[in-house]
Amino acid sequence: MFSSVKPFEGQQFSALRKQCQQNRTLFEDPVFPAVDQSLFYHGNRIGKVTWKRPKELCEDPHLFVNGISAHDLHQGQLGNCWFVAACSSLASREALWQKVIPDWKDQEWDKQKPESYAGIFHFRFWRFGEWVDVVIDDRLPTANGQLIYCHSNDSNEFWSALVEKAYAKLCVCYDALDGGNTADALVDFTGGISEPMDLLEGKFSQEEEARNQLFERVLKVHNRGGLISCSIRATSQADMEARLDCGLVKGHAYAVTDVRKVRLGTGLLAFFKSEKLSMIRMRNPWGQREWIGAWSDSSEEWKRVSKSEREKIGVTVEDDGEFCIHKIWEEAVMRGSWCRHDDPLTNRSGGCINHKATFLQNPQYVFDVTKAEDEVLICLQQQDKRAQSKDGKGDNIAIGFYIQNVCILCTQMNLEKTFWLHDKSEVHSELVFLSQLTLKSVLLFLNDISASDPYVVISCEGQKVRSLVHKNTQNPDFDVKAVFYRKKPKEPIRVQIYNQNILKDSFMGQATLSGDLSDLQHLHTLRLRDKGNRQNSDLPGLVSVSLTTSDVLTNI
Repeated sequence: MFSSVKPFEGQQFSALRKQCQQNRTLFEDPVFPAVDQSLFYHGNRIGKVTWKRPKELCEDPHLFVNGISAHDLHQGQLGNCWFVAACSSLASREALWQKVIPDWKDQEWDKQKPESYAGIFHFRFWRFGEWVDVVIDDRLPTANGQLIYCHSNDSNEFWSALVEKAYAKLCVCYDALDGGNTADALVDFTGGISEPMDLLEGKFSQEEEARNQLFERVLKVHNRGGLISCSIRATSQADMEARLDCGLVKGHAYAVTDVRKVRLGTGLLAFFKSEKLSMIRMRNPWGQREWIGAWSDSSEEWKRVSKSEREKIGVTVEDDGEFCIHKIWEEAVMRGSWCRHDDPLTNRSGGCINHKATFLQNPQYVFDVTKAEDEVLICLQQQDKRAQSKDGKGDNIAIGFYIQNVCILCTQMNLEKTFWLHDKSEVHSELVFLSQLTLKSVLLFLNDISASDPYVVISCEGQKVRSLVHKNTQNPDFDVKAVFYRKKPKEPIRVQIYNQNILKDSFMGQATLSGDLSDLQHLHTLRLRDKGNRQNSDLPGLVSVSLTTSDVLTNI
């Protein structure tokens, strides 16, 4: 499941737990201690905080009570609805939450072996191209005997509070979670790519066809295991968490828990009537304050849906925060960096497209899709510096990428910076560092025919470079350079010689080279052959070439 897992701050869960079990002590995390500095950037703002272990809050603590569910979570006093909404989405996908909560059965409280409990847990998050394993102790911040932050419906269920603590540790303190983007948390939970969609920018309110296309797209993402969240934009600080007449809250993150087409009608009518309603089910992390319009939990519209259909989609008339309003993705990843150098040939920090003289010096990657038409998601990321600063301010810079006919160019502000490029598509795609081939050709004819007007065509993977015609010569000195962006290094490179005629140009011979990355020979002298390139088809001529193939741009 994990190709590589990095222990956060060098803390190894297994070794720490074993040490505590041998010493018969409960783990106390020295990296993220039970003090105000682990809660706040600048001083205590909520009054007296008491750190308590789950056993001090209830008699029978568990990670999960009756399994994991999107209904388990409530936000608490921290403004991290974005994180809690992401947790709600995560809870709906077993394969995904088991990545974040590894070996959960082994971490669960064991009534049969109470002495094995060491007050230590670990959780995993995806950060900048690798999974990071974060170890925490089980001391949680409380006030008046109640958890201050994220908590579950069941008072003896603690998975959400412990995941939140691990994420807060990764981000320096709990305050770092106050305000954020659900998409960022979803990426950290999955290692996937986030794609924002602004409904105000489209024609969704005016055109039914646009709305139908949007629903089909959301349905496809949901059916393929994607995690989805949504929110209503707040245009001012006063707008934040303002409740609208319809029951929704501005500036508040909602988790999408289901997407489906619901059959309308009851009894036999439901089977013979083809009408279906496109529905998206969402949940408020607060666990309350729902949509109160059409198709809310207790609305009259539900009478149009049969009881069996309602039970199938899990509709309940409760103020639980939830309401209604398989193929996998292929992926490729690449880690790189923008590096500055005075020499243009080795400089890899060329700035944005406004810097026309240096723009093409940015890192370049070949990207290819094997279908004639396909949907592709591309994500360029930098390390989040907020987690390295106690005041929450980092030096993240503006970055971006441009998609050209042959490659992706990663750009930024002409500084030195590490980045991570992530691509997902519906079918297998290729993402490799730009491979360049340079070929210089000199042709010598050895036959006794009269002078000709030859030219050369160099081709590779469907790309061609043609030279000028050399007039009235048997010994043309071609000085032709061809640069190819290649995806298949084992595909041959073909050098073909033609004679220009008035009616039709005539073929004079050809030579082929492997161009394989393992071929370290640069100079080649080859005999010309016929169009079939047969072994015993040598023609009276030689071609001399200089060839360099590399998957590192600076080697060319």
